[in-house]
Order: sequence, then C-alpha cells, then structure tokens
Amino acid sequence: MLCAACSHENRPGRLFCGRCGAQLSLACPSCGAENDPEDHFCGACGTDLQTAATQGAGAAPAVAERRMVSVLFADLVGFTPLSESRDPEEVRELLAGYFEVARDVIAGHGGTLEKFIGDAVVAVWGAPVAQEDDAERAVRAALELVDAVAVLGRTTGFELAVRAAVSTGEAAVTVGAEGHGMVAGDMVNTTARMQAAAEPGSVLVDATTDRMITTAIATAEAGSFELKGKSAPITLHTALRVLANRRGEGRYAGVEPPFVGRERELRLVKDLFQATAVDGRAHLVLVSGAAGLGKTRLSWEFEKYVDGLAADVFWHRGRCLSYGDGVAFWALAEMVRGRARIVEDEPAEAARDKLAAMLGEHVPDDRERTWVEPALDTCWGSRNWTERTAAGCSRPGGCSSNG
Repeated sequence: MLCAACSHENRPGRLFCGRCGAQLSLACPSCGAENDPEDHFCGACGTDLQTAATQGAGAAPAVAERRMVSVLFADLVGFTPLSESRDPEEVRELLAGYFEVARDVIAGHGGTLEKFIGDAVVAVWGAPVAQEDDAERAVRAALELVDAVAVLGRTTGFELAVRAAVSTGEAAVTVGAEGHGMVAGDMVNTTARMQAAAEPGSVLVDATTDRMITTAIATAEAGSFELKGKSAPITLHTALRVLANRRGEGRYAGVEPPFVGRERELRLVKDLFQATAVDGRAHLVLVSGAAGLGKTRLSWEFEKYVDGLAADVFWHRGRCLSYGDGVAFWALAEMVRGRARIVEDEPAEAARDKLAAMLGEHVPDDRERTWVEPALDTCWGSRNWTERTAAGCSRPGGCSSNG
C-alpha cells in the first residue's frame, strides 16, 4: 500500500506507514470495515467517513465532577387509574402533550431535561451551565409547569394535576460530549421523595432552595416530613407565587396580595407571547377596564414571567398622556428614549450619539438603519420639548406624519 502522506510503499496488511507513521486505513465508525485514507465514504455501508472523523476528533470526552445544582422532580397525579379507564391512544396523546409542555417550560427557564420516568419529569439547573439564580429558575419552572398542566387538562378534557419538588445541593454531575447533564446522588432521590409528599398542584422546596429564592418567590413553611430513606425528618416549604423579577428586582416594599381571578387572562397573554416568538409575527393585546380592575397587576405578573425566561427579551415601557392634543405617539417616544437612555433635557448632540449607538446595536442592517434613524431623530429621538416647539412641531409625542 502506498502511503498518501509520503508515498512510501508498505507491505499489505499494514495499518500505519513504516516511514512516517501515517494511518494507512480508516475504520468505519458504523460497521468497522477498513477503508483507504483517501476514501470519503465507507465501501461496506456508505457512511460519510470524513464527517465522522471530524466529529470524532472534535468531540469532548465526558467529564464527571461535583456541582451545586437544583433538581426539579414533577409527576402527574392519579395517572395510573386514569390510564386504566382510557383508550391507549388517548393516553399516548395525553402523555405526548404533557411531555411537550414540560420540555417547553424547562427549556424556557434555562433548565436541562434530565429524563422522563413514566409520567415523571426530572430536570436540572446548574449543569452543564451554571447560573447564579439556578434555584430561582427551577422553582419558577415548577410553578409554571403546575399551571400549564392544569390548562392542558382543561383543553383535553382530562382532570390533570401535577405535583413538584425542587431541592438544591451538591450532586455528582456527568457532562457528556453533547453538553447534556446527568446528575446522581442522594439529593436526586430526596427530591423524588419530596415530590411524593406534595399536594396535587403544589411545589415543595427544601430549606436550601427556600433561602436562595426568598427575595423573588413567596413561600410558606409546609412542616416537617419523614421521607423514606432519610434518617431524620426534614423541614420543607411550599412555593406559592413569584413576587418580583429575578434576584428580587422590582419587588414591592409592602406585602403583595395574591394574584386572584385573572389566571385565564394571564395565560392568554403568555400564549400570545410564545406564539410571537415561534411564528415571528407580532400580536397586539388590549386590556381595558375601569380603574382598580387589575390592569397594572396583570402587566406586572406578565413582566415577572418574561423576566424569568432564559431567552433575552427586551421590555419597553411607555405611557400616553391623558391630556393635551396630538399625544398619540407619546408612548412610543418614551420607549425609544428609554432604550437609548435619552433623558428629557438631553443636549441634542449627546442624544443623537445615544440614538445612533442604540440603533447600531439593535438594527444591524445599514439600509434599514439609514431609514429609521432620521425619522426617530426628527420627532422624538434627540430633541427635547423646547427644541421641537422651536422647530414648529406642536405634538409632544412627535410628528404624526413620520409616525
């Protein structure tokens, strides 16, 4: 055999060149058949040898280590008797919908789906990527999963409920070549026992998790529990509701009352938000009602939900004045100024620089930016109220002709 690297002639049967050490044959990763180094496809099974060799060379070996992680264990309540009384195809469709909901909720909050065990779901935060608010993300996901499964039951005609538990601590983590995490240890078994002790539609957390989420999530002591396999009783807490944005930002100074009577409206807004992200098509939601009906609270609950998601979401806030003429674009003006960090009395040149920097970050297309920047700059981007009045613009929110 001629070596492809140095052209040295080797006797038949050799695997490596006797002069330069280059490999003379390539074993197929699928069937094990030997192929020449210059072959692109296996002569026995047709496997792409070049792609397989590249992937094999770049694959990282599995790494085992100890990590601080948060584990979520969730299980459908009463699934066994339900499956006995239903057609197998109905049960299969139900489980498929349940697993899809679980995947979306876990991924949406930055978790890693560890495994499905029958109708139980195991997920982990902190592996393979660790965040400082992993415990909070896990509990947010648990609360969202409880609500989402209840909605799934109403839409499919099943009486569905899920109970969940979250615990935080050290575990043995194996990070594989594809970046998936696998956790093992007493903490995983303890989380499963905690889940079994939870009431349907509730989320139990251990003491460590409770300390880490107390600034953003309301909890109540659930009592002391004797769990199977544990030598001593442990104190658990019930996660009730989300109080603030991540790490407690935006939390009310006083006691926030529970969110009651608007769960259906909140679920509708969440669904439209997810549809916008998936379809790439904007949706408009109008919430109207008398003062004190709960419009602000509904938007606050939605803001807390969006802030807990793993994906980057840009939240813009603007308001329309209840007085004056021509204020139709005041809300949009506030959103633009807020995103560009332009204050009302900002000097014109400084405001233009901030506007250009903001558009350079968020509008990468040069042609689109060339069209957008003059329109924003003329009406509300860089001119304060005094400058717009001097320019002949009588509209506080900017010129409607350029809106």
